[in-house]
Amino acid sequence: MASNQAWPSASLVGKRILLGVSAGIAAYKSAQIVRLIKQAGGEVRVVMTDGAQAFITPLTLQALSGEAVRTSLLDPAAEAGMGHIELARWADALLVAPATADLIARLVHGLADDLLTTLSLACEAPRLIAPAMNQAMWRHPASRRNASLLGEDGWQVIGPAAGEQACGDVGPGRMSEPEAIVEALARRLAPPTTTPRPRAVITAGPTREALDPVRYLSNHSSGKMGYALAATAVEAGFDTTLISGPVNLATPPGVTRLDVESALEMHEQALRLAPKAALFIGCAAVADYRAEHAAEHKLKKVDEGDTLTLTLTKNPDIIAAVAALEPGERPFVVGFAAETRDVSRYATDKLARKNLDLVVANDVARQGLGFGSDDNAAMLFWRTPAGIESLDAKAQPKRALARLIIDHALSLTVNPDGAAP
Repeated sequence: MASNQAWPSASLVGKRILLGVSAGIAAYKSAQIVRLIKQAGGEVRVVMTDGAQAFITPLTLQALSGEAVRTSLLDPAAEAGMGHIELARWADALLVAPATADLIARLVHGLADDLLTTLSLACEAPRLIAPAMNQAMWRHPASRRNASLLGEDGWQVIGPAAGEQACGDVGPGRMSEPEAIVEALARRLAPPTTTPRPRAVITAGPTREALDPVRYLSNHSSGKMGYALAATAVEAGFDTTLISGPVNLATPPGVTRLDVESALEMHEQALRLAPKAALFIGCAAVADYRAEHAAEHKLKKVDEGDTLTLTLTKNPDIIAAVAALEPGERPFVVGFAAETRDVSRYATDKLARKNLDLVVANDVARQGLGFGSDDNAAMLFWRTPAGIESLDAKAQPKRALARLIIDHALSLTVNPDGAAP
């Protein structure tokens, strides 16, 4: 990995951003989007729908942006000079965040019955939109169809992310985090570059090992940690490929996703891509064993006896195979250790035995953390000339932990002696 790799700063210097806010609970995050655009050097003006004002006040966004907030198409003072057209011409980009299911449907059909939809039709600058809705609404065929149609109309759809929602549901539909949205905006407006980005390859989710055409061996991995790492790697400037087992998660913006089922399929893709990568993170919960011979037809229950004997054979060790690549092909290798006891002992053993650069170990027996949850806690282990060092990462959202992990991996490539960042 390049020794000067570091987190890029999203630059919007001199860019004029029109931010549309619609009526979703995620509107409270719009304040942070305004702050991040300003911090990146951009100007921002805000347009709110009537419903959005029930979730966050125009005064809040006015104070943060330093500009008057527009809320009405029929504002005589503003429209005296065709204000909505002037706003559309002023913008270098239009960003709508959050975008409700209702607003997306109206945009798809070209309605112009309020200021925001009118601006969306009049604006010829790049247009980006961040959906935010209940997971059942997002899964509905109409919502998915509308989001696809927006893409065909030239909108860049950011997210949505998956996780716990305000209503208590868990699933895809939550608005992407403000940092990811502003990063996507900055990339969209960045001048073209011929400098290739370093590549990251990340495995995520479980594998399924077939026993017969209808049964398989698997585990409880949801893939959330791996998907958080993939989204964070994109934000860190990596050209990111995600090798994913079967999960119910949306692909993070900017990530190339390869879907696999079995450990053998994941092994094949990992060894194909790892030699081209600067960073490899093995976050998938790969099954250690598979059936020696998967049955061609469904296994039937037999009348004699109460047991069934299966012959299993060991799957290839993906992370060890990547770590064993020749120096010219070997990326910086990060492994995960999901344990239920003696976490430190097993993690340090894995670090040495598999020749890894960094091990992220977590206790999956802890309630509310690890498999299926939105939060995680972990310990990071790495080697130095003085011995093995560690860092205790307390319970935090998986996106925050993902950034800590990738930050730490980058710091170790800059400082191979292993001083903690």
